Amino acid sequence: MSTQTPIPPLRERAAWAALSDHFAEVSTRHLRELFDADATRGERLVAEGAGLFLDYSKNRVTEETIALLLALAEQSGLAERTAAMFAGERINVSEDRAVLHVALRMPQGTTLIVDGRDVVAEVHEVRHRMAALADRIRAGEWLGHTDRPIRNVVNIGIGGSDLGPVMAYEALRHYSARELTMRFVSNVDATDFVEATRDLDPAETMFIVSSKTFTTLETMTNARSARDWSLAALGDESAIAKHFVAVSTNAEKVAEFGIDTANMFGFWEWVGGRYSMDSAIGLSTMIAIGPENFDDMLAGFHAMDEHFRDTPLQRNLPALLGLLAVWYGDFFGAQTVGVMPYEQYLKRFPAYLQQLTMESNGKHVTLQGRHVDYQTGAIFWGEPGTNGQHSFYQLIHQGTKLIPVDLIGFGRSRNPLGDHHDLLMSNVFAQAEALAFGKTEAEVRAEGTAEAVVPHRVMEGNRPTNVILCEELTPYALGTLVALYEHSVFTQGVIWDIDSFDQWGVELGKALAQRIIPELESATEPELAHDSSTNALIRRYRAMRA
Repeated sequence: MSTQTPIPPLRERAAWAALSDHFAEVSTRHLRELFDADATRGERLVAEGAGLFLDYSKNRVTEETIALLLALAEQSGLAERTAAMFAGERINVSEDRAVLHVALRMPQGTTLIVDGRDVVAEVHEVRHRMAALADRIRAGEWLGHTDRPIRNVVNIGIGGSDLGPVMAYEALRHYSARELTMRFVSNVDATDFVEATRDLDPAETMFIVSSKTFTTLETMTNARSARDWSLAALGDESAIAKHFVAVSTNAEKVAEFGIDTANMFGFWEWVGGRYSMDSAIGLSTMIAIGPENFDDMLAGFHAMDEHFRDTPLQRNLPALLGLLAVWYGDFFGAQTVGVMPYEQYLKRFPAYLQQLTMESNGKHVTLQGRHVDYQTGAIFWGEPGTNGQHSFYQLIHQGTKLIPVDLIGFGRSRNPLGDHHDLLMSNVFAQAEALAFGKTEAEVRAEGTAEAVVPHRVMEGNRPTNVILCEELTPYALGTLVALYEHSVFTQGVIWDIDSFDQWGVELGKALAQRIIPELESATEPELAHDSSTNALIRRYRAMRA
C-alpha cells in the first residue's frame, strides 16, 4: 500500500474554503473585464514545457484563483503523490498495485527497482523483441504459411488495447509504412470483424491478439473468428503460428490458441489498459511507424513526465490543466469538457481521451472508501476542427451550458497545401477569441441589425478555453500530448482523493453479460431471475432471433 501522509477531506482543506469564498466574487466577472483591467494578461497566464505551449489566459480566473488552486494542490499532497507514483509505490489502493506507466518510457539504462526487479530493464527487453518483429514485417522478411510476406496487420483488442493503438496509428499515419494495411477490431459486433477483413488476403494477414489474460470476452470472440477465417483459407493448424502473435501474460492460453509463445509480448499488472499504448499494446503502432519513430514517441512521453515531476506547479502544464478542470467542475458546475484538435490526424484523440479521463476519474468514493460529496470526473468529448464549428459549436457559443474547451493547434502542417493551414489556424484563434469575448448588444446594433433580431445575434462570451500549441505533429509531440492529459487526470484524482487507476464499474457489466449469454443461447426457454424489464427484453430478443 502507499505510504503517503493522510490528507484531510477535500472540503476541510483551507484552500478549498478560500476558493469557495473567492468563487462568489470572481464568478460574476467577465473575461472582457479581466482583459481590460490587465493589458499583459495574455502574455502572463501562459506556460511552456516539453515542446508544448499553453495559453490559459482565456479562463475565468484571476491570479488569486491560480494561487488558491496551487495551494489546494499543495494541501492535497500532489507533490507527494507524484513522487510516490514515480517511485513505484502502490498508489492504486483498491487493487494494491503500483502505477508505473511512466516506467514504460524511461530511457534504457535507467534503473527503477520495484519488488526487487528492475522494471525498466524488463520494459526494454520486451521492446527489443517488439522491434525485431516490427523490422521483419516492415522488411517483408516475415513470411506467412504460404511463404508470402505479411502485408496486412489486424490488431484485435478492446478498451485500452484498441483505443491507444488506433489513435496513435491515425495520428501518425504520415509516418506509417504505406505498403502495409493496418486494421483494428474491437467491437464484439460481428460487423466490425467482417468489414475489417473483407478485402484482406489471409495468406498475407497477421493478427495481433491483445489481451493480458487472454480471456477478455470481446477480444477472444474476435480472435476465434480470426482463427476460423484464417484456417478456412490456409487449411493447416500450423499456419496459426505464422499469422498470429499475442500481447498477453497468459502463456498457457496463448499456446492453446496455437500461437508460438516466442511471439508473445508481455506487460505488467502496473500498466493499466488506458495507460498501455506505449507498452507491448503498441506493437501495431511500432509495426506501422517503425521502431525509431516509436522510440521518438516514447521520448515525448518521457519529456512530459519529467516536466510534470520537476516543474514548479505555477509553470506545470498538466497540473494547471488538472486544477482548471477541478475549478470548472466543482465550482462552476461544468459537467463536460470539449477537446478540439485542429489537426485531422488527431481525429481519434478525443475518443482516446474519453477512456483515459472518464474511466480514471469516474469514481464516487475516496481512497478511504468514503462517498464523495463533490463532483469528480467530467464527460470528455470532441471532434477535429473545423468540422465541429458547423455542428455543436453553436451550443458552446449561445447555449445555456458552460463547456470549457481545449483547442489544440500546430505551427506547421504535415501536408502543406496552399493556404489551408493558415485558414485552419485562424479558426483556432478566432474561436478562442469569440468564446471569450462574444458580441455585445451594442456591437450587434452597430452593425445595423434590425432590433427584433438583436437578441438572437448577441454572443454572451465568457466561455473559457485553453489553447495548446505545438510546432508540428510528430511522434515526439504525440507522446507529449498524451502524457499531458495523463498527468492532468492524475492531478484531478489527487485533488478529489480518488483512485484514478482502478475501473470496477467496467467489471459489473461484464459479469452480468456472462450470466446472460447462456440465457440467450439456450435451446429451451431458460428460467430467468432478473428484474421484470431484463426478463422481458431477453424473451423479446429470443423471439426476434427465432
